[in-house]
Amino acid sequence: MTGPEGGDGRDAGAERPLLLGVRHHGPGSARAVRAALDAARPRAVLIEGPPEADALIPLAADEDMRPPVALLAHAVDEPGRSVFWPLAEFSPEWVALRWSLEHGVPARFIDLPATHTLAWESEDPLRRAGSRDTGGGRGTEGEPVTEDRRGAGDGHAYEEHEEHVEGAVAGDGVRGDPLGALAAIAGYDDAERWWEDVVEHRSAGPKDPFAPFAALEEAMSALRQACDSDAAAGGDRRDLVREAYMRGRMRLAQREFGADAVAVVCGAWHVPALRRKTSAVADRALLKGLPKVKADMTWVPWTHRRLARAGGYGAGIDSPGWYAHLFGAPDRPVERWLTKVAVLLRAQDRIVSSAHVIEAVRLAGTLAALRGRPLPGLSETTDAVRAVLCEGSDVPLALIHDRLVVGDVLGEVPATAPAVPLQRDLDRLQRRLRLRPEAEERELALDLRKENDAERSRLLHRLRLLRVGWGEPAASPGSTGTFRETWRLRWEPELAVRTAEAGVWGTTVLAAATAKAEADAIGARGLAEVTGLAEHCLRAGLPDALPTVMRVLADRAALDTDVGHLARALPALVRALRYGDVRGTGTGALAEVATGLAERIFVGLPPACASLDADAADEMRRQMDAVHGAVAMLEETAAPPAGAGGLRERWRGVLRVLGARDSVAGVVRGRAVRLLLDEGELSGDEAARLMGLALSRGTPPPDAAAWIEGFAGGGAGSGLLLVHDERLLALVDEWLTGVPAEAFTDVLPLLRRTFSAYEAGVRRTLGELVRRGPGTPGDGPGAGPGRPGFAAGLDAGRADAVLPVVRLLLGLDVGTTSDDDALTGVGT
Repeated sequence: MTGPEGGDGRDAGAERPLLLGVRHHGPGSARAVRAALDAARPRAVLIEGPPEADALIPLAADEDMRPPVALLAHAVDEPGRSVFWPLAEFSPEWVALRWSLEHGVPARFIDLPATHTLAWESEDPLRRAGSRDTGGGRGTEGEPVTEDRRGAGDGHAYEEHEEHVEGAVAGDGVRGDPLGALAAIAGYDDAERWWEDVVEHRSAGPKDPFAPFAALEEAMSALRQACDSDAAAGGDRRDLVREAYMRGRMRLAQREFGADAVAVVCGAWHVPALRRKTSAVADRALLKGLPKVKADMTWVPWTHRRLARAGGYGAGIDSPGWYAHLFGAPDRPVERWLTKVAVLLRAQDRIVSSAHVIEAVRLAGTLAALRGRPLPGLSETTDAVRAVLCEGSDVPLALIHDRLVVGDVLGEVPATAPAVPLQRDLDRLQRRLRLRPEAEERELALDLRKENDAERSRLLHRLRLLRVGWGEPAASPGSTGTFRETWRLRWEPELAVRTAEAGVWGTTVLAAATAKAEADAIGARGLAEVTGLAEHCLRAGLPDALPTVMRVLADRAALDTDVGHLARALPALVRALRYGDVRGTGTGALAEVATGLAERIFVGLPPACASLDADAADEMRRQMDAVHGAVAMLEETAAPPAGAGGLRERWRGVLRVLGARDSVAGVVRGRAVRLLLDEGELSGDEAARLMGLALSRGTPPPDAAAWIEGFAGGGAGSGLLLVHDERLLALVDEWLTGVPAEAFTDVLPLLRRTFSAYEAGVRRTLGELVRRGPGTPGDGPGAGPGRPGFAAGLDAGRADAVLPVVRLLLGLDVGTTSDDDALTGVGT
């Protein structure tokens, strides 16, 4: 077998393994590895990776295995602690795996076992806290992506555990970014550009397939020598341990297959250490006493987006989609790339002709020549696309970067890959419900009246309860009914870890979600959390968990005396009732608890609204709005138990008390009056009287402004009340013009917040009304010629003008007397 030294790739008479130092996720390295293996024909291939994955290597040849994929190792006793080894189609390790399987050559992983890697991370908090993406380490190291979420709540804390955190000493800097050091030596200010020029853009099929590896080994040897001379420790201990283990595995393979019959594919940084002669005794001493945990391994799908550093993978690359294109393009990569860009832009209704593409290709080549590059790279093609295809705009360029340069490619693994029982059940449900995991975000609209859609909804809600966030609820456009749901779906690789972690709750999605809901109910910290959980149980279809949740809910509701907590809990309970009704779930116990909460709110709300500061009063106003809607919905949705009727009337009585009590904050009093007016419990005259009292000269301006905010503020349509009732508008106008100058600056923010929330048309109409002045008493709002609003009586001429249009809309015969009479009646 030939090797990377001497004219034919080896020293004469030497028996040494073929060391192929690579850049992880580099298409140039991948092509070079394939060429070297074809030329050397080794009897065994050793690859940097966890040896526990040796049993999984045959799956790489399965026709259902499609990269990008990743080896996943997780601690059996703590699934949330996990490590990924991502592999793309253009990763040198993947190419080596596929080559060995295609040629019937044994392949083995030789890096430090995952059982030690997982334990090492858990016992080295300083390394975890200090580790970060140093940039250049991505070029030659490609450390496993480690996830440890203990204490991190629900977030995903992806970390790239570089072997040496960038520090103050020169050795640390070189170790953190070896490619940056080489690029600087070569006169480049960008390590990515240097690597593309010397490796990625090399023409396929070099005369000597071992030449690039020999040159890279020589460069890395010089860099490591500089590190050893600058750093007294001679390198990071983790480097030393990993390399000692790899040397041990190499010795075993050499004894089995022959000293010169072994090829090793590893990060270029490790090559000098693996070439160095050391004793087996010294290596075993380094490995003695390493911590370990029990670990399981499998293959999981990965995405291009997760290969990018922006996705949280520190050893990733900026442009996985671009590199996949370079690796897969047989010839003319620039022309093929710009054709893809043109197709994408045309799909977005942008005008891109063949002439545009030809001109962009010419410009990219010219830029490469001016910049002294052998071939146009991503920077040249991007500049050409911006200038020619995007007309100088970065807006379509951002789309190109997202869809093509990075991309949403999601890998696939065969069903025969090892998996926890919960993952297998989830896979079965995904196939049965035709919910295919996809890396690109998409919207899914569900109609809960259809059985398949209802099951999809239950599955997504159960997964959310298990913290497997495959789908997130979204607002349903154009629909407020409870039988419709809209979800945003996006499958991320770390969800495999979430699923494994959730496996402690059960072997099926239903059993795990039920057990998790019961545990969450018992451990809930507040009443609102339990009510939200009850709502979630109904949406997820967990009838076995409801008794436990309802028992905890009743206990918490009986002991909680905070009206604010009760007010926050009631809307969630009522929403749960609505969803239970749509899904056909029994909600009698839930209705009883909701009714009890409403009664306690009615009793405790007036005292709780006294002596509130501005922030507390504003929060109480929002809670009043929520309770108001919940009480109306409660009577409409549920059949209240005996003695629970008339909730709406009792709530109106509470609002009357709040609207008339002087000790209540102005924003709360104003809101109570507005709610009563909207309910028809107050006449316009009575509302005007209460407003006049609130805006009288004896009321401090800030209190009066707060009353106006409570009365006239709120959601859409709030300002129409002032448009259609000029008496109220005149009261506001009269009070505002009478505010002393020294107090005006205090009330201005409140008024601005109130009126700025109105729609533009409402603000414009109010401004016109105020500019023209109020109408005469008794004329009604907007009275007088040319005034916006309503006239004093019916304008028969204007009504007759719309009759032809109404007849067309209703499909009536045009011109019949009976139809005209009927329409006139309707119009009147």
